[in-house]
Amino acid sequence: MERLHKFMARAGVASRRQCEELIARGRVKINGRVVTTPGLKIDPLKDRVEVDGRPLARPEKKVYLLLNKPAGYVTTVKDPRGRAKVTDLLRGIKQRVYPVGRLDYDTEGLLLLTNDGDLAYALTHPRHEVPKTYLARVKGVPAPEKLKALARGVPLEDGPTAPARVRLVSDKGGNGLLEITIHEGRNRQVRRMCEHIGHPVLALRRVRIGPLELGGLKPGQYRHLTFREIARLKKMARPGDTQN
Repeated sequence: MERLHKFMARAGVASRRQCEELIARGRVKINGRVVTTPGLKIDPLKDRVEVDGRPLARPEKKVYLLLNKPAGYVTTVKDPRGRAKVTDLLRGIKQRVYPVGRLDYDTEGLLLLTNDGDLAYALTHPRHEVPKTYLARVKGVPAPEKLKALARGVPLEDGPTAPARVRLVSDKGGNGLLEITIHEGRNRQVRRMCEHIGHPVLALRRVRIGPLELGGLKPGQYRHLTFREIARLKKMARPGDTQN
């Protein structure tokens, strides 16, 4: 459900205040009946809204997908090199969805796809500091002082990294498994951070974004977010259009 004047503004009729005035003047109909209450709630997917006799197009249904991205896929909707795209993995999704942020070609794990542009923008904006957690198998086992350096922030060519949460999960076969949580979105950031301390990444997987967890999804599988998950994301991101 959405307030009528907000829906009209989002449809490009006018500003919210101007839409309120149009409604108050009796120039708006819902399902053929004139309404004069700006704060009235409607269902944009079902109700027919007309302004001065002109029907407003119903918005596309919002879709929110959580995908376990396999290695060997690009997180773009087009690739000039003809490589496999994450959208190739989707079946039966009629809406045109886009990845929220990116994962490297060789990186696996949690990827959010949606057609909600406002939410996607907010989730990737640095000021919201949405945490992202990765499991990184690195060459060798970093000493405690190197882990502390990662946590404090390390200098990269595009500037020092912000403080991160870092811990050594396990030591298997002489190579360490690190859990790293960052809230920045720089290109290949985790790989560059580990390279800086002398322990290059052998395999990388994202397991969490904000309140979303990868769970038991196998590589290539995806699922729709629950209403609760969507609400938690919107509360975290606070994009302007989530407010009534």
